[in-house]
Amino acid sequence: MTTPQQWDNLIGLTAVDADGAKVGTVGQVYVDEASGQPTWVTLSTGMFGTKESFAPLAGSSATGDQLVLAVSKQLVKDAPSIDDDGHLGEVEVTALYQHYAAYLEPTAGTRADGAGGRSPGRHAGERPDTEAVGDGEAMTRSEERLHVGTESVPVGRARLRKYVVTENVTTTVPVSHEEVRLEREPITEANRDAALTGQDITEAEHEVQLHAERPVVSKETVPVERVRLATDTVTGEEKVNEEVRKERIDEPEVETPTRENS
Repeated sequence: MTTPQQWDNLIGLTAVDADGAKVGTVGQVYVDEASGQPTWVTLSTGMFGTKESFAPLAGSSATGDQLVLAVSKQLVKDAPSIDDDGHLGEVEVTALYQHYAAYLEPTAGTRADGAGGRSPGRHAGERPDTEAVGDGEAMTRSEERLHVGTESVPVGRARLRKYVVTENVTTTVPVSHEEVRLEREPITEANRDAALTGQDITEAEHEVQLHAERPVVSKETVPVERVRLATDTVTGEEKVNEEVRKERIDEPEVETPTRENS
């Protein structure tokens, strides 16, 4: 549709759909990185042109100050939201092709289902990314960084168990008992009447109940303490040894052509 010299001429045109409905104003032109042909344009849409939408150039035509698109205004408004940062990645290009699948015909290396095979897009004034030696572009040197953290993992279990043991307890208890002794008292005026009662000469017995204390043992269960499991956090240090890769860039090798002596 266009030649490289006409890319800049598209910027600023008013984009309309096939029915003549205004879609927006062309902001940028994106070209296919493989073919170098213009593929997408960004359009300022929405209220007061605050939204940037991508529309395909396939099937479109420039007439005067208008760019007539092959897609409808509503389809452009519903297009995936993609930042206009000067480059379209493969994921973004695939999303656009899937959205506009009914209007875009499959090309070489592209499947009709809209998956894979398409080259990323870039702004028309942007040079393609490269790391080829000798093309004047910068080379990126990368290296791996080691990030060390901690995680809590189970290392064992502690169990609190109660069991019964038997032990001997020896103690001393004071005890008492009664013993018999004879008490003799002389006859006096006070006890004479009691002494003269009864027969003069007789046989007799007299009993006294004797008592003695014996140890009595009883047991009771009483609570003495409460025991529970608790954990303490002990902080230490462990050495971590891991390999990381770094890219190195050698000093440039300069080849100087030699001049042959005539």
